[in-house]
Formats: sequence, structure tokens, C-alpha cells
Amino acid sequence: MKVTELTANTVVIPLRNVTSFSTRTVSERHYTLVKVKTESGAEGLGFCYCGNAAGWIVTQAVRDLLAKHVVGKDSHQTEGIWDAMYKDALLMGRRGAIVRAMSAIDIALWDVNSKEAELPLYQYLGGAHQDVVPAYASGGYYLDGKTPEHLADECTSYVNMGFNAVKIKVGRVSAREDAERIAAVRRAIGDHVELFTDANNAWPDATSAIRAIRQWEEYDLGWVEEPNMPDALEAHAAVAAAVAPPIATGEIHQTRWDFQAILDQQAAAILQTDAGVCGGITEFRRIAAIAAGRGVTIAPHWLADLHVHLVASTPNATYVEFFTDTEVLNLMEIFKTRLEMKGSGLALPQEPGIGVVLDDDAVNRYSHDGWR
Repeated sequence: MKVTELTANTVVIPLRNVTSFSTRTVSERHYTLVKVKTESGAEGLGFCYCGNAAGWIVTQAVRDLLAKHVVGKDSHQTEGIWDAMYKDALLMGRRGAIVRAMSAIDIALWDVNSKEAELPLYQYLGGAHQDVVPAYASGGYYLDGKTPEHLADECTSYVNMGFNAVKIKVGRVSAREDAERIAAVRRAIGDHVELFTDANNAWPDATSAIRAIRQWEEYDLGWVEEPNMPDALEAHAAVAAAVAPPIATGEIHQTRWDFQAILDQQAAAILQTDAGVCGGITEFRRIAAIAAGRGVTIAPHWLADLHVHLVASTPNATYVEFFTDTEVLNLMEIFKTRLEMKGSGLALPQEPGIGVVLDDDAVNRYSHDGWR
């Protein structure tokens, strides 16, 4: 079916509580939404996170640079459309905002194609899971007045919900203070629950990261995420070779070439590829295949409503990152739909496509520039 219309919208959603992690403090989040319509009348939805300022740059890239490669094309030409968008963007940026814009468009195309096939996206992609996918509860952010005991209570609440894996932030305070936080959580959740940590690029060099992480090795961490800046792959590789916990990275990386470099330098044991960042579902599948050939697993970065389908259809994917409320990842405040837990994981949506339904009133309330 040919695409007859493509529109985009920037939404700016304030956080209810100003929230911090190692290097940044966030008070609002910006997202780009994309809709594609086909001649059959079907409509697909795509979305991506654009940071906490100037998200309309991504939306403008959708409208002014990339839309011409989509409208009038068969929606099933995902490979050809991706290639045309990428080639046209060579002088505007082969990473960053342009690739996030490509991601949102690509997601919308896969959504509409699976809707027209009357299949949930994970089945359209070829399901590796058919009922439930593993998930971990993501949280553990720094808030004013939040003690290690408060953090332990938060993580215990996730375990009581049924999760057998949780993630907390590290890197904003000293390694010794973080050791107290990690120890409190480990005592509270026990030894049978996976404990992941996320440093959000906290350390300026490999030596600092190694010294910090070695203080936490006794707590059996499932991984340490993004110890250094994303492009510092040699530092990541040095950390990975020196510490016991596996190193994870990739949430900010884009395209198969970035991830090829991570694998070539042995900079991570877990790739956190985000389909809303890396180039969409089309590029996510390429990256997952490259990783599978190296014996490396994928654990996507947030956007659970999308990644529940990709984990379910990717044999070397392990976990969906899930937020139990909208305090931090607040895109769901404009969704009418909600994922549901089943056992220790997430129940796979059974509606055609991704299964997300927008709350139009909420979209209008938070819109920066309207649908056009």
C-alpha cells in the first residue's frame, strides 16, 4: 500500500518531579511523534525521544528533509526508504537528530504494515516468544532526600510486583556512597534477583570507572551501564577487561556502524540498542543480527511499548526495560494503552501493530507545534 500522508508533532511533557542521574538533571522531556497513512486508510504511529530541549529539531527533520522519501512509496519498502533517507541525510548528519527522525518514521512504517497484516508487530517480525517477555524494573534515580533505605524500599516494591531484575542509577555521588546504596538494595532484594546499574557516562576515563566499579564487585552486579562517554570505546573496552561485572552500552549509539565498532573493540558484553535512536526497527534488526553472529546479547533501552515486540522477535535479546510509572519516562502519559505484567515479565500485546493508542487530548495539551 502506498503512503498517502506523513505528519509529525513535537510533544513536551514536564516531569512531575525534577529528576537527576550522574551527569544531568531533567525537568521535562521532548518527543517526536510521526503518523503515516496509506491508501487503504490504515495509520501507523512512530515515536522517539529527543532529549530535554529543542526536540522540534527532530520533528523538522521529519517534515522538511525525510518525508519526501516516504509519501508516494509502498509502505513495505522499508529497506529502500531507509536507504534513501540515510543517503539524503549525509550532509545533515549521519547521527544525532536526523537518525532519530529516521527512527520515528521507520517505526511508523512497521506499525502500519503489521496493522494491515492484522498481526501484532512481534508476530509480523517473527516471534521468538509467544506470550510473555522478560523485563526488568528500571528506577533508582537520585532525588533530594532519598536515602539508601528509600532506594532499597523502592527496589523491594519492584520485586513484590513480580520482577526478578531491577536497575538503579550510580555515578552521581562518590563510589563509596554508591556502594552503600548498592549494598542496601542487595540486602533488600536478596541474592536471587538480578541487580543492574546505570552510570550514564559518569566517569571521565577508564581508570576512574575501574576504581569505582571494583568497590561494587562483591554485590554481583548483572551489568554496569555506560561507564564512560559513548564515543570513548577504548575506555569502555579497558573497563570491560578490568572489572568483573559485564559492561553494557549502546542507548545513544546509532546505525550498525556504531555497533560494529563497539563489537570490534570488545567494549561491551550487552548492547542496549534503542530502536527509537539507532535508525528504527529496520536498523535494530540488522544490529541484532550482527550481535548474534558475535554471541552478544541485546537488552534495549527503554520505550517498552515498542521494545516488547522487538525482544519477543529477537532470539539474542534478553530483557525489556520497564518503568512502572510515568515519573521518569513520561511518554506513556499520552498513551491510552498500558503494558501489563504477567509473572515476572510483560504480556505481549495482541492488537495489530505496536498496540499503542494515543490520547489525543493529552497530545494536544503537550504539543509544541501540532500535527503537520
